[in-house]
Amino acid sequence: MPLALLLLLASTGSASAQFVADRPVLTHEGAKIVAAAAEAEAVRNGWEVVIVVTDPAGELLHLQRMDGAQLGSMQIAQAKARTSARYRRPSKSFADGLANGSMTALVLPDVIPLEGGLPIVVGDRVIGAVGVSGVRSSEDAQIAQAGIEALLAKLQE
Repeated sequence: MPLALLLLLASTGSASAQFVADRPVLTHEGAKIVAAAAEAEAVRNGWEVVIVVTDPAGELLHLQRMDGAQLGSMQIAQAKARTSARYRRPSKSFADGLANGSMTALVLPDVIPLEGGLPIVVGDRVIGAVGVSGVRSSEDAQIAQAGIEALLAKLQE
């Protein structure tokens, strides 16, 4: 082993600590917990929606279209989740900005300025996002929030 690497290991205890971050990751099982709780909230209210869970880059981990949900909601739910994941904020923040006269949401890539996308935050890290589409935007957000709350409760067990 080169002397420089040995000295680095001796001084830090681990070379990987400098170059690889130890972060929480949303697993497929975690995504299913979010989706199941979100679906339960939708069913409880008689809503037919599409539920999407993504990783922190906004890439799809789980998609579920309830019977009767409109087909267009598949793309909208994905866009809401992607917006929340990539910009680390609720998709509603862009809708609020537009309502207040800001045109930023119209020029940013991968932004849909509609309520219903929420980041999934553990500690201070966004580990993914959930997007819902199919009913009023505020109801979409209610469904998404139920999914996130179920995951966070499971993490406390």
